[in-house]
Amino acid sequence: MIDVRVLTGAALDSALEDVARLRITVFREWPYLYDGDLDYEREYLNAYSNNPAAVLVGVFDGTELIGAATGTPMLDHADEFASAFQDLNWNLSQVFYCAESVLLNTYRGSGIGHRFFDLREEHARALGSSKVAFCAVQRPMDHPLRPTDYRPLDAFWEKRGYRLIPNAIAHFSWKDIDVAHETPKPLQFWARDL
Repeated sequence: MIDVRVLTGAALDSALEDVARLRITVFREWPYLYDGDLDYEREYLNAYSNNPAAVLVGVFDGTELIGAATGTPMLDHADEFASAFQDLNWNLSQVFYCAESVLLNTYRGSGIGHRFFDLREEHARALGSSKVAFCAVQRPMDHPLRPTDYRPLDAFWEKRGYRLIPNAIAHFSWKDIDVAHETPKPLQFWARDL
């Protein structure tokens, strides 16, 4: 039985270790190709710990966390992300940042992605946010690890009312599975009004 739950406070904090492992597993896939480790993940996820404005939408198959979507107000997240908006005259205190949406491959295509967005948008509204934003890594079309059957999620995001924000690009570094060191990646922002 698949169970989708909104976790905040202590329930969110207690799930972060499982979120870290899930991020490592799912983000190894295209297009992120992330060669992650638990120490880095624990530090990264500290932005959610003891944060009353943070949300985790957890998807459970029995007791196993098989999917997670997180979010915090933009100002609570990494400076590299907020800096992408410096030329847009947006009031970042009104922007809710939808961070990762990770779901094990065998559970995809069943509507869970919509639930991820529905519940984070509901949380953002309750906080008084007027916009919701997220970003997605950009990879070259001719990247050697790009799967031949890969379908970008642009149409899904557009159907939900999100629009690509021109020139709102953050750069974040991580180690890819096929290289020996970290390299910067461009992450394109998308947003919608609430």
